[in-house]
Amino acid sequence: MLDRRIFIAAAFAMSVAFAPAVSHADTYPDRPIRLIVPFPAGGINDVLARAWANKVTPHLRTIVIDNRGGGGGMIGAAEAARAQPDGYTLLIGNSTNQVLNPQLMRSPPFDPATAFAAITMLTKIPNALAVHPSLPIHNLQQLADYARANPGKLSYGSAGVGTTTHLSAELFMNLAGGLEMVHVPYRGGAPGMSDITGGTIPVVSLSMAAQLIELHRAGKIRILCVNSTKRVEAAPDIPTTVESGYPDLVVEVFNGIFAPAGTPRPILDRIAEATRKIATDPDYQKVLKASGAEVVGDSDPDSAAHSIAEQRKLWTPMIKASGIEKR
Repeated sequence: MLDRRIFIAAAFAMSVAFAPAVSHADTYPDRPIRLIVPFPAGGINDVLARAWANKVTPHLRTIVIDNRGGGGGMIGAAEAARAQPDGYTLLIGNSTNQVLNPQLMRSPPFDPATAFAAITMLTKIPNALAVHPSLPIHNLQQLADYARANPGKLSYGSAGVGTTTHLSAELFMNLAGGLEMVHVPYRGGAPGMSDITGGTIPVVSLSMAAQLIELHRAGKIRILCVNSTKRVEAAPDIPTTVESGYPDLVVEVFNGIFAPAGTPRPILDRIAEATRKIATDPDYQKVLKASGAEVVGDSDPDSAAHSIAEQRKLWTPMIKASGIEKR
């Protein structure tokens, strides 16, 4: 009799504890959702966040964009990791804050594998290599030949130490037989674009973006290739690294929606479902494709988590071999 009473009491306690989570998921969302963008306003992550928020509002109600730049995306991401796992604080996560920086930092503020729950992938954006038009270089092989003939004389800019733009340029130099180019890290892609346009720096490795494509079309820079398996719709004249003879030089940055670990699965599924509903919207696709992004139309928490795990497998050995470390 005593055992039966203990069992009933335990079952009742579990049902009381679980009931709020179920009820919360059923009524979600019933207040505004904060979407942390861990980068300054105006960049590709901000453009992506606002495009997503505008289109998903009819399905998830009010989305408030909160730009929390700094630390290569780690400051805002750390704030999101500390938030309550109730679905009312989300994060625009990408390759930098979910894969690269935590491995490059001596004391990262969080472990993305345990701090976050992936909800959905939004886009894949390839990196690109570009040169100043004054250089007699019109394709990737010519860049390799020029750098080989002038070791240490070419410098290249990236969006910062340990970013995919930095690592993909290092990968190119390795694949081309150990080229020597001097790395000039910037605090984001915009300063690099400004300096190559002005001729301050001869080469840049940056993520594809609308502004980069506009500069290429205006003849102010020359994009040699996109680090992808297929050409981007916004710039179909630019060849891929695969076409350029470097099939292993495929570097695409992912962007997605993340929630603090422990957020109920029904809430994650609700957000993923809303995202799938807008993925085919022509206006939404137009904004993203104009920046050279490929829209990921069919993603859910399981497939998103798998994609991120594959990215970590790809980059972990390269990061260890590079010896690059961010304090």
